[in-house]
Amino acid sequence: MTKQKIAIIGYGVIGKRVADAVALQDDMELTGVADVISDWRIQTAVRKGYQVYAATAEARQNMQAAGVQVEGTMDELLNQADLAVDCTPKKIAAQNVETYKKLGIKFILQGGEKHETTGHSFGAENNYDSALNRDSTRVVSCNTTSILRTLTALKRAGLLQSARGTLLRRATDPWESHLGGIMNTMVPEKDIPSHQGPDAQSVDPELDVITAAVKVPETLSHLHYWNVRLTREASKEEVLEAFKTSSRIQFINYSDGLVSNNTIKEMYLDAGRPWGDMYEVALWEDMLKVEGDELFYAYVVDNQAIVIPETIDAIRALTGIEESAEKSIVKTNESLGINQ
Repeated sequence: MTKQKIAIIGYGVIGKRVADAVALQDDMELTGVADVISDWRIQTAVRKGYQVYAATAEARQNMQAAGVQVEGTMDELLNQADLAVDCTPKKIAAQNVETYKKLGIKFILQGGEKHETTGHSFGAENNYDSALNRDSTRVVSCNTTSILRTLTALKRAGLLQSARGTLLRRATDPWESHLGGIMNTMVPEKDIPSHQGPDAQSVDPELDVITAAVKVPETLSHLHYWNVRLTREASKEEVLEAFKTSSRIQFINYSDGLVSNNTIKEMYLDAGRPWGDMYEVALWEDMLKVEGDELFYAYVVDNQAIVIPETIDAIRALTGIEESAEKSIVKTNESLGINQ
C-alpha cells in the first residue's frame, strides 16, 4: 500500500490532534507540521519526533533561536506532500488557499472558513462520495458535525421532519481561558438562526433545521438541546435505534453520575483517551423523551476532538485511497478507539 503523505499546517488545538491521528493510520504518512510558533506548543511536536517546518522566514528565525530544529519552509513541506490539512486560525487558512492551488496540492480546511472557499463541506456520514478525489473540502465545525450526526441518523430512519436546537457554546478553547473568556455572564448570539443551522445545510440542503446559540462562561465543551418534529408518532426505542446507526454517537446516562460536561470529561480521561478527548457525540439516553411526534434530547460536544475523525475520513475521500465511506469510518474508529 502506498501511503498518502500528509502535511499539517498549524499545530494548535486541532492541528496537534490531527497530526497524532494521521500518525496512527496505516494508509497515511505524516510528512511534517508547519507553524509560526516557537514556544512549548511546537516543542511538543519535536518531542514526538515530527518534522517541523517554519511557515514564515521570521518564524524560522524564532524557532531556531528557541533551539527547534527546522527542516525547511512551509512550501518545501507542501512540495513533499499529497495533501495539506490546514488547521490555522480563522481567516488565515483562506489566505493559504492560493498557495495550495499554486502548488497543485489537495487541501482540507476547518469549519472556521466559509463554505464558498472550497465549494464543498464535509460530513463523513453524509457526503463522503461527493468528496471522492476532489481537490479540496471543508470539515464543518464541531457543533455542525454533531448536528449532522444526530439529525442524519433520524433522517436515515425516516423520522426527521424538522429540528430546532439551542446551543450553549463554550466561551473559548480551554488553553486560552486566560486570554478571552467571559465570566459571570451569558452572551446570546444576535442572529437567529445562528450560523450552525445554515452550515449543516451546506452539507445536506434537505435538512429543515434552525439553531440559536448562547455563549456561556465555561471552556470544556458545548451543550445542545434539541426539539425535533418527527414524521410520525414514534417510541423512544425507535429513536434510540435510529441514533445507534451512527457509530459516532455515544449514549450516556444521568443515572450513572454523568450529569455535567466535567463528569463526562473525567470519564474519557479515565478511559485513557489522549487529552480526555471525546470524538463521539455524548447523548443522554435517560433524558431523551418522545411525546407523540415530538422528540426532545440533549448532548455534549467536545469542541477540540469531534472533528478529528471527520478530518481523517476527509483525507481518505480526497486522496481516493478508500472509496467506501463505511470502510473509512470503521478504519478511523478503530484507530482512535471510538465506541470501544
